[in-house]
Amino acid sequence: MAYREKDTKKWTAQWFETNVMGEKKKRRKRGFETKREALEFERSKKLSNERSMDMKLSDFIEIYFSDKQNDLKDRTIKNKRYMMQQHIVPYFGNQMMSEIKASQIIQWQNEIQKKGYSDSYLRMIQNQLTSLFTHAAKIYDLPVNPCKKVKRMGNSDSRSLNFWTLDEYKQFIQTMEPGTRYYLMFEMLFWTGCRIGELLAITKADINFEKNQLSINKTYYRTGMQDIITEPKTKQSFRTIEIPEFLKEEIKEFVDGHYGMPDTERLFPVVQEAVQHKMKREIELAGVKKIRVHDIRHSHVAYLIEKGVEPLLIRDRLGHKDIRITLNTYGHLYPNQQRKIANLLDNENGNAVTGLGEERDEC
Repeated sequence: MAYREKDTKKWTAQWFETNVMGEKKKRRKRGFETKREALEFERSKKLSNERSMDMKLSDFIEIYFSDKQNDLKDRTIKNKRYMMQQHIVPYFGNQMMSEIKASQIIQWQNEIQKKGYSDSYLRMIQNQLTSLFTHAAKIYDLPVNPCKKVKRMGNSDSRSLNFWTLDEYKQFIQTMEPGTRYYLMFEMLFWTGCRIGELLAITKADINFEKNQLSINKTYYRTGMQDIITEPKTKQSFRTIEIPEFLKEEIKEFVDGHYGMPDTERLFPVVQEAVQHKMKREIELAGVKKIRVHDIRHSHVAYLIEKGVEPLLIRDRLGHKDIRITLNTYGHLYPNQQRKIANLLDNENGNAVTGLGEERDEC
């Protein structure tokens, strides 16, 4: 029960929480200006401890991230929190999880879609709300998941993928001096298809110069003025990429030029923003169409597809979790595959007809 401190004249909320051992522990939070604020805080904490769905969505967000702390990377949590705070909390934050209706979600979608976001970003926003209600229904027995009744907004289908052809990439890379840091970085991005975070985490120890192999086993990002090295995006992202001879030689020349480089030191001690700025400047110099750094990964795949590389091999090279991800993302880049199948069937059928005719002649 909330009470007023004699010395500060401010209100203190107190409640009990049950730990994993089943023990009840008293908790307090001081400094509330009014009794009403303290009681409201007590109520939210009690509901949180009981995991009741008669709690505000904004409170459930904290439970969600507490439950997911071992499943999600810090960077993912940061990004998800940002989208929830920007696009979900202003609309549903003060509403009870159990009271949010499908009709309200439709109205929310209509409002969000007026903001002019891309289809892919709309789908990302939608996924955050869906993840909250899915978790509530699956783990805390929310009776009705309103997101299941509503068509998801946006589209994760990447049919509008932006990428460079080989000629466009060559036009771009010619603006840089061979052997320099950024030259090699863009070479590795285009010819391996690795993610920018994976590239920035590569050390000399990750390169097998005898076998022409690049080991992807970590990723880099910077947050809060700190450099963070962590595991790759998924388990499947741990992979070994076979690299062409010319790229191996470019890497070796770069490493040899940095005599005494420790095996554990990053080859490219820069941040992603620096790569983005460099790419933007060189695009203007080269006069090629504007794409993002991540689109160089798409460019690698487009090149492989043009050369007839099978989706399963591309999946393994990219480190995708599932072949469906590869096909959903890049399947439309196989425009001639259906014609190839039809031609194959025509050829087979033609051979069969010819064979039957010869048998009749012999009879």
